Amino acid sequence: MVSRISDTSELNNGVRMPWLGLGVWKVLDSQVMNTAVQAAVEAGYRSIDTAAAYKNEEWVGQAVKNCGLPRDQLFITTKVWNSHQGYDLTLSAFEESRRKLGLDYIDLYLIHWPLPKTGKFLETWKALEKLYRDGYVRAIGVCNFNEHYLQQILDNCEIAPMVDQVEFHPLLTQAGLREFCRSNRIQMEAWSPLMKGELNHPTLQQIADKHGKTPAQVVIRWDIQHGVVTIPKSVTPSRIRENADLFNFELSPEDMAAIDALNQNKRTGPDPDVFHLDSV
Repeated sequence: MVSRISDTSELNNGVRMPWLGLGVWKVLDSQVMNTAVQAAVEAGYRSIDTAAAYKNEEWVGQAVKNCGLPRDQLFITTKVWNSHQGYDLTLSAFEESRRKLGLDYIDLYLIHWPLPKTGKFLETWKALEKLYRDGYVRAIGVCNFNEHYLQQILDNCEIAPMVDQVEFHPLLTQAGLREFCRSNRIQMEAWSPLMKGELNHPTLQQIADKHGKTPAQVVIRWDIQHGVVTIPKSVTPSRIRENADLFNFELSPEDMAAIDALNQNKRTGPDPDVFHLDSV
């Protein structure tokens, strides 16, 4: 059982990744970012997830410097955006992200989308392998990759992906992808775990009431008990603290099954099989 916010998942290369992190998508104000990161650090978070596409890496870097923790106590993730896929473009995009973050190394670097119409993600993966070998990143992975894209990487790589960050929540449980990741030692990570606020389902409320928790806390706990790292996004200090208050209870097998049964294969974001560069 994951019983403390300091608990971590061991990736397939031995790097330890926190089970809970702070997402910062759409945080476009430096002071808001600083306040959110400071509140997260005080609540025990040690993982922050950003991306080149979020256009806030500089503010994340500044907030990291201001938070008072040594660099080696934090786990920082960023991602290469679609327009910079390809070997050389990815390497230059990484340097730009690293400069904006003001960091010597990145803990986790991800390909943001597979972009099947461009066919570039294998070339992009080779750039990530180089960055990993050169010591600029501690772990490498992908976002929004379904099983068939992951299999293409596994069939052509020298270093297997360590993480697949995907949309995952009670309305999109991704059972097949979870099993694929588990069997290939790829850590699955959830973005949009709180379904962009769609938390008013009676089942979630009933389980929350039983445990004296909120539906959001129940959903994040459900993620973690499924072995899925989760990065709920918030800029409100009270909500950031609330999202972290989930290590003092455990969902029963019946609770887990009831939440699993809410699945509708419903996405709040794009489908990776149809999302492409023209969609940006």
